[in-house]
Amino acid sequence: MTRHVELALDLPPRVENAGVGVHGSAGPHDVFRLPRLWQLHLYGYSGALELGGSRHPIRPGHVSLVPPDTEVHFHYDATRCEHLYAHFRLPGGGERRRVPVMQDAGADAAVLTGLLRQTVAASAQSPARASAELWTVLWRTTGLAGAGEDRARHPALRTAVAHIEEHLAGPLTVPGIARAAGVSHTHLTRLFREDTGHTVVAYIRRRRMERARHLLIASTLAIPAIAATVGIPDLQAFNKTCRKELGASPRAVRERQGQGGSQAGAGTVRRAPGARVRCLPTAAQPT
Repeated sequence: MTRHVELALDLPPRVENAGVGVHGSAGPHDVFRLPRLWQLHLYGYSGALELGGSRHPIRPGHVSLVPPDTEVHFHYDATRCEHLYAHFRLPGGGERRRVPVMQDAGADAAVLTGLLRQTVAASAQSPARASAELWTVLWRTTGLAGAGEDRARHPALRTAVAHIEEHLAGPLTVPGIARAAGVSHTHLTRLFREDTGHTVVAYIRRRRMERARHLLIASTLAIPAIAATVGIPDLQAFNKTCRKELGASPRAVRERQGQGGSQAGAGTVRRAPGARVRCLPTAAQPT
């Protein structure tokens, strides 16, 4: 039974067609498929969608995603059933996001409606703009209630993770994060261990070092500034944490990137030949 689809959203979709569709005018039942295209519908009517042996109720504000070459059966409760739609290709092949075939957009329905109307308006004039609008729609569908792995997380954990990301450059304490998430210190610790396998403190340290690594290899920002940016302004502590998490000193991480070493991340910005880089005196940078 088909209840979920998987979307590769590492690249923007290519919009082939988008518009306002009308179902039901030819009868209470339609059957069709798009051999090479995905289809997204945002409904303004009630009915039912069948595909792959599963039946999904349609209600106003629901959104559906159907993969290419899938036969779909629509059942209508009225003779004029309007919906917004987009037919598109997904050229990406990276990490896939698991999303329900049918979802209630809830409070996000108005936002999705606006984005899809922008997609429709741009589709005949600016394919790139239409692609960008639809890409946003697709990403938002992965965050609707019940969608994707992130929604499987406890709401307090999602709040805590968002709080950490927003305050990574400043002081973070477990009691403070717990207050922001609306749970006890103990409960938050248990949620992090169950979901990430780390303590809250270890998770924060790992995220700080992931950001530090990015800045070390993708920018010419001075190491003391990077330390401050990731919330570890004490250079000795930053150096120690960097060695523990990244396996090398901050300078060594940066130098390996400059030599084209295997530590370089995908999409890293390389310094152009002959470019001048302002560095602090050696004594000011940890080794």
